[in-house]
Amino acid sequence: MHSFSAHSLFVTLILSGFVRFSFCEQGFCSVPSIIDEQPLYWKATNPTLSPSHLQDLPGFTRSVYKKDHALITPESHVFSPLPDWSNTLAAYLITPAMGSHFVMYLAKMQENSKSGFPPEDVERLIFVLHGVVTLNDASGAQHKLEVDSYAYLPPNSQHSLNSVAAATIVVFERRYDYFENYKPEQVIGSTDKQPLLETPGEVFGLRKLLPTSLAYDFNIHIMDFQPGEFLNVKEVHYNQHGLLLLEGQGIYRLSDSWYPVQAGDTIWMAPFVPQWYGALGKTKTRYLLYKDVNRSPF
Repeated sequence: MHSFSAHSLFVTLILSGFVRFSFCEQGFCSVPSIIDEQPLYWKATNPTLSPSHLQDLPGFTRSVYKKDHALITPESHVFSPLPDWSNTLAAYLITPAMGSHFVMYLAKMQENSKSGFPPEDVERLIFVLHGVVTLNDASGAQHKLEVDSYAYLPPNSQHSLNSVAAATIVVFERRYDYFENYKPEQVIGSTDKQPLLETPGEVFGLRKLLPTSLAYDFNIHIMDFQPGEFLNVKEVHYNQHGLLLLEGQGIYRLSDSWYPVQAGDTIWMAPFVPQWYGALGKTKTRYLLYKDVNRSPF
């Protein structure tokens, strides 16, 4: 009777999913996955703060700030109320105080939140990482922006962002660099609607979120690397970058330093800092990259 009860319990555990078998063939073993499918970019908004054996180490952070680059990791984020926004907390990740000519921040919009308006002559691009926000533009139209959607707002264009539930967005702002009679227009889109572009000599996938015309003084690139892929060019150029890893992990070279990076990490790259990336792990890397364009370095 005792052995029968134990056997019954064992069968019950198997059927209820509490016991998982490893299946082995030709010396390789695997365990069936029990991880539910997660929303897009969930690791960027729910990152691993630090390796498990370092989580309780006082003072530990992967963040680094140097004269020509910075790595800002999630355990270093400091959120505070965002001026002129309601029910919103923000963490500034890149600002002119570190040497950039643009601002990049995460904005966590809570229930019934509303954005403020940028300073005069400042353009804004927002990219949705989590939740849903509604853009009310200068014409009075409303646009529903979901995860992977974005909106570019030209300088001095009246608009507001509203959220009835929790949402997280990444925001880029910079003082617009006027050029002749060109004027940028509002752009609304999503990553999956942008075409893959040719990248001669490279293997990564590239999408650009903004038009490449002279009216726009920056662009946002979405770059995809499969595991094991890397940049062929070891870049050194006059452009600045602000980068947010949306998915995956890998190694980023900045100047003479090599940094393990993962989804949720932010990088600032000053002009002419040597830079290179290689994707590691078993899933693709996707990152979002700010780049100033179409203007003379003078």
